[in-house]
Amino acid sequence: MAKAQTILLAGGGTGGHLYPGVSVAEALRELNPAIKPVFLCTTRDIDRTILGNTGFDFIPQPIVPPVKTVAGLIRFWKSWRETLELVQQLLSSDQPFAVLGLGGYAAGVAVKLAARKKVPAAILNQDVIPGKANRYLLKYVNEVFCQFEETRSQVPSAHWSKLLVTGCPIRRDIRSMPTRESAAARLSLDLKLNTLVVTGASQGAQTVNEAVLATLSTLRHQGWQVLHLAGKEHASTVQARYAEHAIAARVVDFTPAMADVFAVADLVVARSGASTCAELTACGLPSILMPYPFHKDMHQRANAKVLEDAGAAIILNDEKDAAKNSEKMRPVLELLLFGDAKRRAMADASRRLGKPDAADQVASSLAKYLSVDP
Repeated sequence: MAKAQTILLAGGGTGGHLYPGVSVAEALRELNPAIKPVFLCTTRDIDRTILGNTGFDFIPQPIVPPVKTVAGLIRFWKSWRETLELVQQLLSSDQPFAVLGLGGYAAGVAVKLAARKKVPAAILNQDVIPGKANRYLLKYVNEVFCQFEETRSQVPSAHWSKLLVTGCPIRRDIRSMPTRESAAARLSLDLKLNTLVVTGASQGAQTVNEAVLATLSTLRHQGWQVLHLAGKEHASTVQARYAEHAIAARVVDFTPAMADVFAVADLVVARSGASTCAELTACGLPSILMPYPFHKDMHQRANAKVLEDAGAAIILNDEKDAAKNSEKMRPVLELLLFGDAKRRAMADASRRLGKPDAADQVASSLAKYLSVDP
């Protein structure tokens, strides 16, 4: 039997960081059963929730995000030192053939230290605009796997040769897609109705929830049902609001079974995180996108603009106010709920943008670093 060869995948804290990493790990394991993916994640509950169901090994890192206070910086420095010691130990004991950064503060230590020790290092860059961690790590890595060609305009030309536009890796179950019938049965949905899916990603989005609730409470929606992924903190309130307005809705706080969700979707209202954009386009779904409004660089809006420019989505800027958001959403939602031709055209445009084989492309590129004689 071939000796196991480890690859470290560093990052976490959100589904947007972890799910692409899980997709790459699955593709690597299928490519070569001797490959052993090990995740270096955060201590957040979402990491355990997501990774605990995958069968992959995962090790929470002590690292915490930097906070610009004296106490916050001291805490970050201490966690950075502890994480450095952990990664040094793993690089020595596991001797990984490569390290893949998944984005965010939890990727930095492992990617930088690997590069310094001449271990091949790469990063996933799922958003059009690279985040702070990825910008910092550009000079250390061999390759940058990008979802969008538009990222090239956001990166210094000295690093262009490292960019590979592969798309954002999505989970294999979404790529294979269950039947609408089986998915509807598992989700307890009426197969005879169209389905509006509302999602604020893994942790929910209160302003998205409020905008949709305010809009649907005054909008006819015959022939439609709602599947609303509300987030753990908001699910009970959202459920009560739907019941108050007698709207046919299935509300869940969180589900890892997004393949079922997308299999029943006819229209999606969502944030425009990188993974969401990748999954929507791989599944060929029309969408109303409300980019997260609290990021300084507004990187979710840059993601959404790629879809809107292609005719796959309509952007509604989040005004952080339910009444204002509902006023803008109402005509758009009404147009798409009852405009079958418009939805079909958007779905076709979405499908043309999709890169469902991104995980395989990333895995193949990383596999070239495998030891010839394991």
